[in-house]
Amino acid sequence: MIDLHAHVVLDSVLGAAGPLGPQMDDGDEASGIPPSFRVGSYTLLGVHYRDTPFMDLNRRIEAMDAAGIHMQVLSPNPLTMFSHASVEWAAPFCRRHNDELAALVARAPDRLRGFAQLPMQDPTIATAELQRAVGELGLLAPYLATDLGRPLDDPVFDAVWETCVNLDVPVFFHPTPDGIDRPRRDDRLARFDGDLWLGFLYEESIAVSSLVLGGVFDRHPDLDVCMSHGGGATSWLAERMEHAARTRPWAASTLSEPGAVAQRLGRIWWDAHVGGPRSLGALIATFGPDRLVAGTNFAGWDQSPDPSWGDADLASVMDDNARRLLRLDPR
Repeated sequence: MIDLHAHVVLDSVLGAAGPLGPQMDDGDEASGIPPSFRVGSYTLLGVHYRDTPFMDLNRRIEAMDAAGIHMQVLSPNPLTMFSHASVEWAAPFCRRHNDELAALVARAPDRLRGFAQLPMQDPTIATAELQRAVGELGLLAPYLATDLGRPLDDPVFDAVWETCVNLDVPVFFHPTPDGIDRPRRDDRLARFDGDLWLGFLYEESIAVSSLVLGGVFDRHPDLDVCMSHGGGATSWLAERMEHAARTRPWAASTLSEPGAVAQRLGRIWWDAHVGGPRSLGALIATFGPDRLVAGTNFAGWDQSPDPSWGDADLASVMDDNARRLLRLDPR
């Protein structure tokens, strides 16, 4: 199985974003002090990184073997994507992260690949870093936050999407917790770790609607996009999105045609890490399995034991889909 949802924490980039950190504290189990990971004014408690597959390559490979995963594509920690930070901090951090991730992948090239982090605050710098990360470092594709400070359909990002097309690479989207490198939008999400599940669902749904209704797929008909966690609530909202595009005054005439929204949603690839078999069933019922790829959030708090939930045929389909999406040789 190819796992496309596997984050990594790199010891070598800790402190590389100045006042934003990142800063890690291993805690003290004997004293009841939980581990913590600070980025800016945001602190995540209770997640062990050190001496786990997040940071230890040997432990990762061992755990992959136990889970039946033959390849993982490692992606940036969502806590350190820095989409709202000053470009003076974000740009060098992204460059260093890409360098260090490429070096890690090179230690196990038959088992690991990597996704690039980009400083989308400045699309010109981001485009140059994308070309370097793919062309020189061998990373497979950009891995971006769903909230880049402007809507994803803002024309300022068109140069990045066009570069993805020219390089023949997809683009992956994943949310970041609210309040890391900017003020919180909703303090209620701080309760019950809502940032990590409810907030992510909201962000992914907004991202899909921006790409579809904002015309990104019309301007870039060859762009491949993969959305984490099955696109949030998209499978439940697809019919409402289509109805809005047919009836609301803001919709482009091309979106009001029957099936227009569904056709554009059909362009998206979906990460199967959605929480359970019922949610996965809803995603497949809405969009089918042909653009579904396996993801685990490996070693994370909500790791999927098996993205196919025991369906061997579906697992085979997702593996073939991942190879198509990543431009890897077919089996």
